[in-house]
Amino acid sequence: MKQVHPDVQVWINKNQLGNITSVDPVSGGCIHQALRVQTASGEYFILKQDPGKYADVFQREAEGLEALKVSGGPVIPDVYLVGEEYLLLSDLHPAPRCKDFWQIYGQQLAVVHLQQNPRFGFETDNYIGSNPQENTWMENGHDFFQELRIRKQITWAKDQSLLDTKDIHKLENFMVQLPELIPEQPASLIHGDLWSGNLISDNGGKPALIDPAVYYGWAEADLAMTELFGRYPEEFFKAYAEINPLEKGYRSRFPLYNIYHLLNHLNLFGKGYLSQIRSILDRY
Repeated sequence: MKQVHPDVQVWINKNQLGNITSVDPVSGGCIHQALRVQTASGEYFILKQDPGKYADVFQREAEGLEALKVSGGPVIPDVYLVGEEYLLLSDLHPAPRCKDFWQIYGQQLAVVHLQQNPRFGFETDNYIGSNPQENTWMENGHDFFQELRIRKQITWAKDQSLLDTKDIHKLENFMVQLPELIPEQPASLIHGDLWSGNLISDNGGKPALIDPAVYYGWAEADLAMTELFGRYPEEFFKAYAEINPLEKGYRSRFPLYNIYHLLNHLNLFGKGYLSQIRSILDRY
């Protein structure tokens, strides 16, 4: 049986939950391995350990989960215990998706996006995957996306020799065009990392979100990532738009927002993502 952090064991004992009877890996994550912990009292928890090189990564994740707990929004795991080396969460016991899963999820995510802020950013910096994500407050969404999303990633990619001079020139040209390509939008509370693996279900088959990289940003950017490694059904977007209307041509802008995530994947995993980045940039 895998070792559980001593602080977690102390918490379990303090709450009189009995001995730990099993610790099993949970599939899905590619950054931090998650474990399902069962106690003698029949309680289950999800435990993340081994934060990597950043001591505050689990604290930032816990803050993101708490921020997403919006009335009328998707189910979010409860945070029971957090430290530099661990994060203990409620186990949602994912069940098969309910009949109206996508309609419910569309409406719920729209409710989250309706939580808005006068500025772009967040109270703290956090992480996108295992890379830092700076969230310094800014008044202008285009400046925020350009400086704290795209340019940061370009700098890291240059340092790793992952982009050539032509790539960098195209990215600079792309950033100059952003105000013309992306319409003005309010700063909405967004999950920040909405790939398919971060959308699960609870024990009733209802939508639930995990592993956030939250900040106040463009809602369209959140929606865009849903189509980076797959595609949500039309019923999701129809239900979403009933709560939070979508701007004309929103889907055509998805690749613009996904440049950020593709650059991040380039920095995390290497040149396998370069062709997708170049394909998008060639349009501009």
